[in-house]
Amino acid sequence: MIDFWTLLRFAGALVFVLALIGGVSWAARRYLAIAGTSAGAGRRRLAVTESVLIDGKSRLVLVRRDDREHLLVVGPTSTVVVESNIALRPADTSAPLRAIGSSER
Repeated sequence: MIDFWTLLRFAGALVFVLALIGGVSWAARRYLAIAGTSAGAGRRRLAVTESVLIDGKSRLVLVRRDDREHLLVVGPTSTVVVESNIALRPADTSAPLRAIGSSER
């Protein structure tokens, strides 16, 4: 049978390990961030210009990189490049862009 002090030591060790995992994950996000993820002083190089739902599982996505756009079909198991190196029209460069990772639903 487990006595009170053994149970208290177990709970304390569990709290310590969970706090240690949380601290390491916080430090990794803070100090090991991939270079270029912060906005910085310059313009963002990568953005999702437009996204359209094709069916329940696939999405047609227009991605802008520097001065080029790429048309992709993104599905649950694969991504297919439909057209690449589409030149931007002059009016497209000032259009507001949505950052990658933000949801559109």
